[in-house]
Amino acid sequence: MSIVGAMTRTGLSSGIVELMSGTPLFERADPRMVRRLAERGTLRRYRKGTYLFHQGDDAPEVLFLVSGKVEISSDSAAGDRQLHTTLEEPQFFGELGVLGEMARTASALALEASEVWLVPGEVFLAFLAEEPSAARSLLRVLARQVQSHEAFVEDLLYLDLKGRVAKRLLQLVSPSLDDLPPDGVTVPSIVTHADLASLCGGSRENVTRILSDLQRRGIIERDGRRFVLKRIDGLAKLAGV
Repeated sequence: MSIVGAMTRTGLSSGIVELMSGTPLFERADPRMVRRLAERGTLRRYRKGTYLFHQGDDAPEVLFLVSGKVEISSDSAAGDRQLHTTLEEPQFFGELGVLGEMARTASALALEASEVWLVPGEVFLAFLAEEPSAARSLLRVLARQVQSHEAFVEDLLYLDLKGRVAKRLLQLVSPSLDDLPPDGVTVPSIVTHADLASLCGGSRENVTRILSDLQRRGIIERDGRRFVLKRIDGLAKLAGV
């Protein structure tokens, strides 16, 4: 692990505490408790292209993205890369390994220079024991993750690949799908054909053909390296939403 720099555990800026307090995990927690937790962690800076951890590593720490962009992915038994998500907003991650006392189930790669706060797992667990509201919030977060995985399995069973591609494109701009954006919205992240294929459970070649067809029909277009969703209703109909 290559670390550009690190802060001591004292002197953490109030900005980091505010960022943590604004997350779903700690939005109901006592700010004084959040500050005490923050002061027991360490802020590290990672260069672009640096791995924070690898799949199969021990999981001694919980992490919090302060700034930058981090990709979470894993490798299947066949060696295929599976993109899980790209973290771009301040949020906690890596907590599953600590909670389950198990190795990392995915790898984390800094896609750009990033600042990440880390705290020992036993400190994080002690905080949850002392702050019931945070423990309940964590359970809600984990429940949503389980629901998301169940929805993905349902998509694999009942949506064809074109429908899954359409749905993932919509989810990249509106995760809940309850309030779809207007036509012409740009996907905020740079998503490659291979990334979209791994998100949809299809091959890159087939996803490329589907994207080309959607562009030909005027449903999407490219603006540089980003997708622009020109016809939200067309994507919604394909996705069954």
